[in-house]
Amino acid sequence: MACLKAALRASPAAARARPLPSRRSAWAAAMDPAPRWLAGLRFDNRALRALPVESPPAGPEGASSAPRPVPGACFSRARPEPLRSPRLVALSGPALALLGLREPDADAEAEAALFFSGNALLPGAEPAAHCYCGHQFGQFAGQLGDGAAMYLGEVCTAAGERWELQLKGAGPTPFSRQADGRKVLRSSIREFLCSEAMFHLGIPTTRAGACVTSESSVVRDVFYDGNPKHEKCTVVLRIAPTFIRFGSFEIFKPTDEHTGRAGPSVGRNDIRVQMLDYVISSFYPEIQAAHANDSDPVQRNAAFFREVTRRTAHLVAEWQCVGFCHGVLNTDNMSILGLTIDYGPFGFLDRYDPDHVCNASDNTGRYAYSKQPEVCRWNLQKLAEALEPELPLSLGQAIVAEEFDAEFQRRYLEKMRRKLGLVQREQEEDGALVARLLETMHLTGADFTNTFYLLSSIPVEPEAPGPAELLTALTSQCASLEELQLAFRPQMDPRQLSMMLMLAQSNPQLFALIGTRANITKELERVEQQSRLEQLGPEELQSRNRDHWATWLQEYRARLDKDMEGISDTAAWRVKRVRVMQANNPKYVLRNYIAQNAIEAAENGDFSEVSRVLKLLECPYHVEGAAAPDSPEVPVAADPEGAAGRRQSYSSKPPLWAAELCVT
Repeated sequence: MACLKAALRASPAAARARPLPSRRSAWAAAMDPAPRWLAGLRFDNRALRALPVESPPAGPEGASSAPRPVPGACFSRARPEPLRSPRLVALSGPALALLGLREPDADAEAEAALFFSGNALLPGAEPAAHCYCGHQFGQFAGQLGDGAAMYLGEVCTAAGERWELQLKGAGPTPFSRQADGRKVLRSSIREFLCSEAMFHLGIPTTRAGACVTSESSVVRDVFYDGNPKHEKCTVVLRIAPTFIRFGSFEIFKPTDEHTGRAGPSVGRNDIRVQMLDYVISSFYPEIQAAHANDSDPVQRNAAFFREVTRRTAHLVAEWQCVGFCHGVLNTDNMSILGLTIDYGPFGFLDRYDPDHVCNASDNTGRYAYSKQPEVCRWNLQKLAEALEPELPLSLGQAIVAEEFDAEFQRRYLEKMRRKLGLVQREQEEDGALVARLLETMHLTGADFTNTFYLLSSIPVEPEAPGPAELLTALTSQCASLEELQLAFRPQMDPRQLSMMLMLAQSNPQLFALIGTRANITKELERVEQQSRLEQLGPEELQSRNRDHWATWLQEYRARLDKDMEGISDTAAWRVKRVRVMQANNPKYVLRNYIAQNAIEAAENGDFSEVSRVLKLLECPYHVEGAAAPDSPEVPVAADPEGAAGRRQSYSSKPPLWAAELCVT
């Protein structure tokens, strides 16, 4: 273990004195320290055997990571680029347990920093970057690929499971284009925490086993406003059965009529067949077995695509029910297994707004919260196009039409009934009840997570609190006048808005080039809403909110009465209702401001908040009799007023400054 610590203590001065190699020689790889804690990991890299791999081109040092098209291959060999003084930020014990790893001690943490930063390679690891394409914001972008991630290999466990390991932020690959292949501390902490948070919420997701930062730095313009700064290079260990995505099958796409771009492997249907055989036999073995004797693979491929469609519909229904916004639902960010993948500018809803856009770069609102089901269906249609001719396009389109909406609505309503404690029987009007609840939340600016959590605590016994107490509790989760004024603050100068409106009338063609009608419409709505708010006082707002909630609560009470009809043991029904609601309405989600608090502490060298938030997110639901994982008070580290002494629970409504956080 001394060699591990020595490697971690490599002096910054020495690192600056000589340039770090972009890929290790065979001799250097052979000199990697032998792992101890990680020694039990056994690699069997099936993907690299089953799919074509590009060998690095001959050339000078660094040629292997030079940006280039990669035709005729699904992977390209790569090497992590070492970091200066890697340091562990956090480990996820539950994620690493998938690999059969025990809880680490201090020496194991040093080992994790070395191997999970990419500074040393584990025996059997074969780093490679995956080639894929994608439709980004609706437009085909051509070759993309793992520009900041590397496949390490596949670990086979004693439990008979197989897990792909990937390092995100480990340095340049052939797919890095003009970028450096690095990720920074803030984005890496967000991905690390959210990967684990989603798993513990019960939502299909890739996992994150480790987050390792360093003294190496890169320059980033965080808000694209011309104010770049140095940020620390950081790597996340990601874990999943596979990271193959919809865009993996788009490498065969011929020249797109709109963008003029094409995939790097146009015409290589033989590789498409290889990919289908590999994906179905490896990750959908029940479908492979059911069609083992088919002479024509079309029915097998149709069954595979049908299952991908169902899983995707199921996934986005889960997102909607927990208020999760992905932010960048391009086809290259859609898992072929129906997992949440590639956590970037994601966000969980605070104040309920169906048009919420969590990605500040999404100027048109393409990936708004309410549009996620529609976008996922569109992405499936693009996958269907990518599978032709192995799956006839007409058949693929028919499967999407038959399965997606029906599966989404089924899963969405099933989950929403659980969130509302409708445990005994389904009613045709349940969809309308949910819709009116969301409309009430929208009208009152109610906090999404806390409102559902509060509903799970509303008792229905005869001696239950009266309507006044319930209304007081619910309206406490509604947006204040100050919150609404901030939310609807106009974003354009009035003179600019006036000019755009005149241009829309006088020269519609020019207007279409420099602005979108949707953006102007949205801005006009903000101006109108702001005007209304100026005429509204806090007491009147409170009264309106109470009226809205009183109307919906009356309807909800009536529906609960129907659920109890014919029940002889109403006490048992009440217990079941509370248990189901508490298992489906989280108390904690990774709100942006919670992640920001952890990031700011980590940027100041304190990683304890990352670990504390991780532990909090491992227990998002109320468990009867269990100690609350959240301490009563937590620091509000990012308060713009610098009120370090003020503290707030992470299960409370977010502080006002949280609404001004910008994630791109």
